[in-house]
Amino acid sequence: MPQQQAIDIFFHIGLGKTATTYLQYEFFPRLKGIYYIQRTLYRKYQAVIERTQQPRYLVSREFDQQLEEEVNKIAAAYPAARIIIVLRRQDGWIASQYRRYVKNGGGLSFTEFFDVHHDTGLWKRADVDFMSKIRYVETRFTQPPLVLFHEDLTKDPYAFLDTLAAYVGATYDKNAISLSAVHSSYSEKELKIIKKYSFLFSQNRQYSRLRLVRWLQRRSQLLLSYLILYPAKLIPAAWLSPEPLIPPAELEAVRDFYAAEWAQCKAYAQFNNTLLHSQSK
Repeated sequence: MPQQQAIDIFFHIGLGKTATTYLQYEFFPRLKGIYYIQRTLYRKYQAVIERTQQPRYLVSREFDQQLEEEVNKIAAAYPAARIIIVLRRQDGWIASQYRRYVKNGGGLSFTEFFDVHHDTGLWKRADVDFMSKIRYVETRFTQPPLVLFHEDLTKDPYAFLDTLAAYVGATYDKNAISLSAVHSSYSEKELKIIKKYSFLFSQNRQYSRLRLVRWLQRRSQLLLSYLILYPAKLIPAAWLSPEPLIPPAELEAVRDFYAAEWAQCKAYAQFNNTLLHSQSK
């Protein structure tokens, strides 16, 4: 039976590749006036909330293709929770997802990974339809989500952070906040090299149901990627094909395909965010 909520609970649910790691490790822990439950404790957040009995909580975990499944779990326990989601324009977002895929040993071309023309890729058009994710969240909670944008964090970091802090009813010391990225991106050259060795990775591996074994399997894959990426820094770019890792024309096609939907996301945020801020005061 869903728990009756007499406390304020905020869930930041991603998306991935929208500075989520930065928020989780650099910003959220420094918020004052709210109890932050780190991503590593996400699976235990209900137990933490029940044990600590604080008046206000912030939980953070990034979701992409698993968003609807995890939203259902959160809503079953806390239907009055307030959801925060950060979006990034679709072309830049799917490009970043592809770079992560390659960094982790993936060998598909960009169009095999995401085919905006025929929807035959590993990732589907629906995975990049942000308005459908927003609408789904609306159906599961008593309040619409707060929708923020990665580009705003890039353009005016403190304005973005101020908006987020105000919404959750917290404060922070700007002097204690670093604006540097938590993880640096790998270069085009390094990603091209690891893609050439993608045959060494088991992309279709069925991971064990046992948590420890699954953790070891994933760590072994990660270690292998680092063993390739670090020496790749020393290889001259001239040795590689001049063809870009992601064809610019494909990203332009993604941008055009989702242009109207992106405009809807911006309009949704402009209308609802103002309303949500007034309600939270």
